[in-house]
Amino acid sequence: MKTKEVIEAAHRLSKPYRVRNGKKFRLKDVDPGDTGEHTSEDKPRAKEALQTGLGALTELQDMLYGQDRWSLLLIFQAMDAAGKDGTIKHVMSGVNPQGCQVSSFKAPTSEDLDHDYLWRCQKALPERGRIGIFNRSYYEETLVVRVHPEFLAGQKLPERCVTKRIWDERFQDIRAFERYLTRNGTIVRKFFLHVSKEEQQKRFLERIDLPEKNWKFSASDVRERRYWADYQHAFSEMLSHTSTPWAPWHVIPADHKWFARICAAAVIAQALMEIDPRYPVPDEAARQELLRAKAELEAEAPPKARPDPSEANAANLG
Repeated sequence: MKTKEVIEAAHRLSKPYRVRNGKKFRLKDVDPGDTGEHTSEDKPRAKEALQTGLGALTELQDMLYGQDRWSLLLIFQAMDAAGKDGTIKHVMSGVNPQGCQVSSFKAPTSEDLDHDYLWRCQKALPERGRIGIFNRSYYEETLVVRVHPEFLAGQKLPERCVTKRIWDERFQDIRAFERYLTRNGTIVRKFFLHVSKEEQQKRFLERIDLPEKNWKFSASDVRERRYWADYQHAFSEMLSHTSTPWAPWHVIPADHKWFARICAAAVIAQALMEIDPRYPVPDEAARQELLRAKAELEAEAPPKARPDPSEANAANLG
């Protein structure tokens, strides 16, 4: 399948999950178990399609890296055990590591708290020609900080800055920040992996029961689960207020990992295709330099053929 055909298929797949009308968006209207037109019987074909999509993604990323003009920022947010790490791992498996960087943002350090909340994320923004992935991001400042007001109290903000409109003000600042990034050549695409409470429970129990997955589980995961309704409200507000034409959110149903991965890959491939990266074309001076280098190399005596080690070993054994 040609890259163009892959992108067209990706657009059809990802379109229903893009948050377009923020004011009317409600997270509760999205089914975490949705698989679009696919069923569980389509899972093998979906995996094949993912591999095809990754091939197109690899080609596009190589041109992005060579062109060295645009950059792509991918932001992943979700409840615990929604599959962020696995999605990033599988979707970006074919990408050149030199052109990709992953940043995970956990609880802010004392140094982070001495700066504005965007500071630590700004330091990790991708360079031109590269793909940057944020595993959680500055959006935590409108999520966990909103659910746990004591975290906001610990941020040392001046009292006059903590108003009743602080969440609306943060949404406004984030929209402006992402607009700034876009105007300077960084394309922003955001993913909310939407997992159900039942599926999260199932995955938590699996992490407890399977020794090789114990390291993934923390007692704090269960404590945060008690705030499920508060988090759903915070996520819904975040999505409705910060999905913009220049930095849209995609709410990806995540109860079925295979479907979440193919959807995420589709969004990324489409974003790269919209950039339409091209390999740089050398100007006349550079082209003449290439021709001179070629002529010099061709003028050299051809290198002597080296004996095949395997043939030498076979002769010795004989």
